[in-house]
Amino acid sequence: MARIVMKFGGTSVADLDRIQNVATRVQREVEAGHEVAVVVSAMSGVTNQLVKWCQELSPLHDAREYDTVVATGEQVTIGLLAIALQTAGVDARSWQGWQVPVRTDGAHGKARVEAIEGEELIRRMQMGQVPVVAGFQGIGPDNRVTTLGRGGSDLSAVALAAAVRADRCDIYTDVDGVYTTDPRIVPRARKLERISYEEMLELASVGAKVLQTRSVELAMKQRVRLQVLSSFEDKPGSLVVDEDEIVEHPVVSGIAYSRDDAKVTLRRVPDRPGVAASVFGALARANVNVDMIVQNIGADGSTDMTFTVGKTDLMRAQDVLGKAQAELGFEALLADPDVAKISVVGVGMRSHAGVANTMFRALAEKNINIQVISTSEIKVSVLVAADYTELAVRALHTAYGLDGPAA
Repeated sequence: MARIVMKFGGTSVADLDRIQNVATRVQREVEAGHEVAVVVSAMSGVTNQLVKWCQELSPLHDAREYDTVVATGEQVTIGLLAIALQTAGVDARSWQGWQVPVRTDGAHGKARVEAIEGEELIRRMQMGQVPVVAGFQGIGPDNRVTTLGRGGSDLSAVALAAAVRADRCDIYTDVDGVYTTDPRIVPRARKLERISYEEMLELASVGAKVLQTRSVELAMKQRVRLQVLSSFEDKPGSLVVDEDEIVEHPVVSGIAYSRDDAKVTLRRVPDRPGVAASVFGALARANVNVDMIVQNIGADGSTDMTFTVGKTDLMRAQDVLGKAQAELGFEALLADPDVAKISVVGVGMRSHAGVANTMFRALAEKNINIQVISTSEIKVSVLVAADYTELAVRALHTAYGLDGPAA
């Protein structure tokens, strides 16, 4: 007997038929003798609609009220799934984030999980009851509902798995595992049987949609074994595990891309100590995350500073920096949302030279201009014009020998 947390994303619970399918999968695990808790997202498209309504009323809306609105999608799903399980003869009960409780900090819209009190859920599971828990949401220090950011249900599931000391956390989605890249762009992408936490974290952080970044970070920290599976097919999935469980590491494990970034350039910023701290400090206070950063020093005592932010944060970043222009002293702010970040990831990079050169050469052969470059120990990322996204991904997938056999 194992203790399992099963997480189902929005496409897995998109309508009543799919909710019935989820109930069948949960019932199968219960009948196999396992203790099961379930975490679910809102039905596909619901959160997008709720976010859209908030943005249409006010682009710079109160983040606390935004959380109140967007957290409602999961409340519907947990109730419907609990009803479906009860109808199938499975003892089940729905739980909102505040009822568990899932305690978070006060960063509304991007809250971080601080603690989950799992003892009551463990007691219910030992009794044979299935807790159906709302993903994506928690309760802040002021007792207001908080949300964990897009894809936050993955984080909810991993945090819950750690809290109830689960043997495994199964993430059910619309793909049957982790691939070397998006198979919709590269049909010859291959499914990985196993991938290390570190590689999965890098892939998630640079655009791979399979798992949310913070969920992988938490799984790595808490050593929660993850399995990515399809909700719609009974196929083996991909395991996310410790690096020492993988026998041989390829140089590059995967190619990821993200169209969720926007480029911001501050022209002719005074080149003086502390100016970068002033720019990024102002953005940090507004909860705007900054990713790739490049600074070019001019001969006239000024500098051009280029960085990326999430597209959803672009308007807020422009507002914050615009208000601080006189203090910061830059001449102009240029924003470009039509960019894509392309990344190659692999722990094998640590012991192989020339990985970046292969990337730059492959893009040059396709006449793709690189706007920004950033690197880590196991990742190289570049920013290119959004129109070249698919061409760049296909070129790099082939350049690193990741193409599988033709279908």
